[in-house]
Amino acid sequence: MADLEALLQDFADECADLERIVTPLPAADWSLATPAPGWTIAHQIGHLAWTDEVATLAAADGDEFQRLVIEAGPRALTFVDEAAEEAATVPPADLLDRWHRGRKTLTAALRGVPAGSRLPWFGPPMSAASMISARIMETWAHGQDVADTVGVTRTPTARLRTVAHIGVRTRNFAYSVHGKTPPAAEFRVELIAPDGAAWTWGPEDAEQSVTGPALDFCLLVTQRRHPGDLALTTVGPDAAEWLTLAQAFAGPTGAGRAAGQFA
Repeated sequence: MADLEALLQDFADECADLERIVTPLPAADWSLATPAPGWTIAHQIGHLAWTDEVATLAAADGDEFQRLVIEAGPRALTFVDEAAEEAATVPPADLLDRWHRGRKTLTAALRGVPAGSRLPWFGPPMSAASMISARIMETWAHGQDVADTVGVTRTPTARLRTVAHIGVRTRNFAYSVHGKTPPAAEFRVELIAPDGAAWTWGPEDAEQSVTGPALDFCLLVTQRRHPGDLALTTVGPDAAEWLTLAQAFAGPTGAGRAAGQFA
């Protein structure tokens, strides 16, 4: 429970940081186009609100969540965008309130999940800690789109470790959604944390590796920057290929961002 509580606090802090960016925006700015094609700021916040609500359903009523999955089945490639589109039609103040209330409800629901339980999701079932870790990652990633849109440079925090961890753990998933066989051997990943500490994954004697700033790695695995625009170094051909495939989020392959888009 200690780990879950720490993650829930990180989630609250990540949401609060994004809320501080969007709350002062005039209503007209919520219609600004973000780097995600077809998505405005309202779409971004609407998506976060909807996903928090769906995660709450998974935590509180697994049967109802499964019914939602079955209903969405024929629209598997469109229902997420449809939910964001619907949310974006709501007045910004109401959407902001929906997002705020939804994440509070999610936090309460996850605190009530019995230890050792697995929650249903659109991919493999996950623990409460994994669920809130995914919400931290998505909130940070969509928050990056909002920050880029309004010209805000965010200060990296230790919460990036959760994003980076998901990025490392989803290596094989990224290969599979591209129709490729994952490498048999683990990579070594060595990242420089915002405070200068070292974050590491994988065996020290791995033949292939990825190194660089944690922020850059997180921007890579959430596809918020083109690999060529990041200060990441690889050793080995498979590790180099991974940088072109990395994807920490569920669903089909993402389009990423164009090289030099944020130069």
